[in-house]
Amino acid sequence: MTLQDAVNIRCSRRKYLSNPIESLCVAKLKALITEYQDHGGLDIRLVLENGVAFNGFRKSYGMFSGVRNYIGLIGDKSDLVNTEKLGYYGELLVLHATILGLGTCWVGGSFHRESCPFDLHKSESIICAIAVGHVPHNLGMRENFIRKITHRKTKSIEQMYKSTNIVPEWFISGIKSVQMAPSAVNRQPVTFSYTGGNAVTASVKDITGDCYALDLGIAKLHFELGADGGTWGFGNGAEFNKGI
Repeated sequence: MTLQDAVNIRCSRRKYLSNPIESLCVAKLKALITEYQDHGGLDIRLVLENGVAFNGFRKSYGMFSGVRNYIGLIGDKSDLVNTEKLGYYGELLVLHATILGLGTCWVGGSFHRESCPFDLHKSESIICAIAVGHVPHNLGMRENFIRKITHRKTKSIEQMYKSTNIVPEWFISGIKSVQMAPSAVNRQPVTFSYTGGNAVTASVKDITGDCYALDLGIAKLHFELGADGGTWGFGNGAEFNKGI
């Protein structure tokens, strides 16, 4: 399975089984976390068999059950480029976990940050978490209900980009992949601009808005995968290098 295959089958899961994650999967996730930390200058931490931050209705607001494993994304809230990178590399971890047969969910507020086993500096905070683990094969009634009340209708392709030129097929493929990207309450705030040739940028109206920098990083990764390669600059309005 490729990363783009994982894009096509990934969905947010909120109910987790008690089965521990297999040692080979843990080793793969740890290796990827080390790689992304080194490459992006990030702080990403894997928590195993410790679901205290998600235990009880008051901590998860009834949105999650059985969470025992999660990935903590840590940084300085004022460093929006770093937060964007956490979105980009965090979603890479989500897709690799999908390939490993694990369920995942981005979690912005439905957990108790003070219960996470992290020793943080004064300038650091837990930007977000990613629940990960084994899940039932099918969505249950409760998961389906939560999914319906937390998701908006997916934007059309035409709503997600601006261009005065005829766009190439690889650009449309990138946008289709972004349609399937997770974002906070499925708001899909990122707009892509195409001005001809290989010139593409991605931006949100208010990068300081809640989770917008994370959403920008996630959307950039999905576009890159759908466009079948290329590299992004980080920052609001940064350019995409298709490399062709």
